[in-house]
Amino acid sequence: MHHVLEAKLVVGDMVLSIASEFIENESEDVSKQDCELKAFYRLAKKIKQAFKRLPICILGDSLYACEGVFTQCDKYGWKYMMRFKEGRIKSVAKEFQDIKAMENLSEDICWVNDIAYNQRTLNILEYHFVKNQEKKTFTFITNIKVTNRNARKLIHAGRSRWKIENQGFNRQKNIRYHIEHASSRHYVAMKNHYLLTQIADILMQLFENGSKALKHFKKTAKEISSILLEAIRTRKLTDEDIQQLANPIQIRFT
Repeated sequence: MHHVLEAKLVVGDMVLSIASEFIENESEDVSKQDCELKAFYRLAKKIKQAFKRLPICILGDSLYACEGVFTQCDKYGWKYMMRFKEGRIKSVAKEFQDIKAMENLSEDICWVNDIAYNQRTLNILEYHFVKNQEKKTFTFITNIKVTNRNARKLIHAGRSRWKIENQGFNRQKNIRYHIEHASSRHYVAMKNHYLLTQIADILMQLFENGSKALKHFKKTAKEISSILLEAIRTRKLTDEDIQQLANPIQIRFT
């Protein structure tokens, strides 16, 4: 199956898909192969067009800690927080380690702001902890200035990428929808199936997380699920519904 780059939005306990971009290498004869970074630039353009005013912070692994991604985020006014490995940007990693040694930064949380890189400055945040008697370290690179007040919040936000990996992708692949299996031999049909799976997952999460409010209807979850399914299956869109879809909306998270 072709790979896909997915943009996930974390909202409380939910991880929702907001955009997808397929990484397409359909022929071995092409001069330049598609890749995850190229797909990111296409996906970023889609997200900016769809959510022009939505404040966004990009969470990513160390692959995205590069000049092209930084420039794209600067252009769109986005924040970013990427996992950072020393081999990715050696000059920034060296300066971080030198300052750590000079200032004797040895606490479980330490950071260095305003490390010069090309035409910008970057901030490095490092977190040490022990799990199962094993010392672990998470290091992040970000354009958000780190302070005593926000350091732990930033670490929590950076580590929430694992919620995306586990609750988002792993659940879809191995627990609920089994999307690692080829659903069709037809490439377009396979992509359509994947996108419909993302829509189904959004509806399922909204249903599951809204179940507390639905208790006021004094019906079981199975009954409400059946009613919802029947409405999706049989209800026809009216002219009024279509008009409502055309109206601009605002999405706010507080």
